[in-house]
Amino acid sequence: MKKFDIPDFYKSSIIAQIKSIRKDSDKLKNDFSPTLLDFGPIQFYTARHFGFCYGVENAIEIIYTTIKDNIGKRIYLLSEMIHNPKVNEDLQDLGLKFIMDTSGNQLIPWEDISSDDIVVIPAFGTSIEIENKLKAIGIEIKKYDTTCPFVSKVWKRTAKLGQDNYSIVVHGKPKHEETRATFSHSKKSAPTLVIKNIEEAQELADIILDKTPKDQFYSTFEGRYSEGFSVEKDLVRIGVVNQTTMLANETQEIADFIKDTMAAKYGEDKIKEHFPDNRDTLCYATNDNQRATYGLLEQEADIAIVVGGYNSSNTSHLVELCEHKLPTFFISGPDEIVSKHEINHFDFMNQKHLTTEDWLPSKLEDVKILVTSGASCPDATVDHVLKKVLSFYNGVKDIDEALHTVAQNYKA
Repeated sequence: MKKFDIPDFYKSSIIAQIKSIRKDSDKLKNDFSPTLLDFGPIQFYTARHFGFCYGVENAIEIIYTTIKDNIGKRIYLLSEMIHNPKVNEDLQDLGLKFIMDTSGNQLIPWEDISSDDIVVIPAFGTSIEIENKLKAIGIEIKKYDTTCPFVSKVWKRTAKLGQDNYSIVVHGKPKHEETRATFSHSKKSAPTLVIKNIEEAQELADIILDKTPKDQFYSTFEGRYSEGFSVEKDLVRIGVVNQTTMLANETQEIADFIKDTMAAKYGEDKIKEHFPDNRDTLCYATNDNQRATYGLLEQEADIAIVVGGYNSSNTSHLVELCEHKLPTFFISGPDEIVSKHEINHFDFMNQKHLTTEDWLPSKLEDVKILVTSGASCPDATVDHVLKKVLSFYNGVKDIDEALHTVAQNYKA
């Protein structure tokens, strides 16, 4: 896989060595068990896969190359580069400005942007409507398009489904930049609907099976179906794709449920006429990180720490998985750890910030902590989190000694 040139301040001294050791011992990525980093009184178990993915590193390389090659020019980002506060703050500190916020609200008027400016499309991609606005201004977009290849792959899948006369159901968060972009590209090829979860898939099924009046569709899914969507015509042949950062098992559950609905409506023998062979459009990194989190959760521990942006979809799903098993603290970085007795963290289910006291176990030894991070979180940030927690304990082993033990444990 291609190696990207990313700034040194995002690179790690601890996590990088762990990842290198695990990669050398498991080149085919068959082992999803966590890595033990033993410091004596405290033990960290890090997930087999986490942190910057291909699409994020690609985007960061492009934006920093763009900055270096265009000194003196005004450089804009359509919206946040990725969903990580540290990365976005770094770019703003370099003078880059966001044209829109993550919800698509305009921050800088289009008329303030000229053909001499550079506009970078973030890793989530953007809508066809916004692409056309940029082209009308005279902005060159292809050179500065950091859309993740796995997002582009979803768009190609929707185009193929459209060519085969399928309508498209997108499993995603309707307000997420990637889902908005996918909806825009998909509706160009086929009638398109966005659903959030299995509950909405069940509501859709009731409409398909005539258990709910068909008119109910337009109020239930208001603002999430393409113009001219016809319940009578466009729910006869359906294909499913997903926002690449959704939980894989949820997308599969939705696809299987809709397939069963079509079989109930039209007969099992005619299912291929109404539902195509399902191909998961989840990206490899999301899939690996989720599988690694399941592997991480097989380890008994006191608490879990998940590091990443609070508006990061893939990170929130890792938090969701961890919270099912043990106390979990979702933090954006080391500054959220106030002391051994106090931590600021994010409740993603209720979308609010919390402060928890006595968050670490009171025992002085044999403290076990699970650690992972989102695909847009720099490994250096995880390093700083580990070091912050280590500072609260006495008699801990040296970092080099702990890493040497990891290397010995995975020595061929």
